[in-house]
Amino acid sequence: LSLTAVSNLFRRHGLTVFDVEQLSTHGGSLRVWAQRADTGTRTEGDVVAAILREEEDAGITTASGLSDFAAQVRRIKFDSLRFLIERAEAGDTIAGYGAAAKGNTFLNYCGIGPELISFVVDRNPEKQGRFLPGSRIPVYSPEKIEDVRPDWVVILPWNLRDEISAQLAQIRDWGGKFVTFIPETNIF
Repeated sequence: LSLTAVSNLFRRHGLTVFDVEQLSTHGGSLRVWAQRADTGTRTEGDVVAAILREEEDAGITTASGLSDFAAQVRRIKFDSLRFLIERAEAGDTIAGYGAAAKGNTFLNYCGIGPELISFVVDRNPEKQGRFLPGSRIPVYSPEKIEDVRPDWVVILPWNLRDEISAQLAQIRDWGGKFVTFIPETNIF
């Protein structure tokens, strides 16, 4: 969700944005402060105007810019599916790491299920022994990686790839590899 979209939504409901903070959470997020337009006393900060300009310069405030973004998203989907289908047809075992919403949204958008990613592991015991919604991919503890020794581990929270690949470095002992798909397919 862009600051432009949030500002427009708030404006339609009698609110104005007066400050915003860019966060690294989830690969980039915004923390937005707003107030009632009719009684608020704060003025719009410089950061608000700067981010709105950045969004306009990036083209996400126009139909053509959004169309370009949609084309990039489709390319990621097709490249990801091509990669997974080729590996599955070659008989490779593919696991995923991370049962969070971001990765699950990606899997569901792409139509990826257990026929392509056999299972997902996650450190959160509350998620283990369950299935990802929509895709129905089973979720296990990270020890499952050691038991199954997959050829590939898809790191779904791509912004945490360095941390996760360091935690699971042992997969290289049996020739396993990591892959992320966003912003492009990256094998390591």
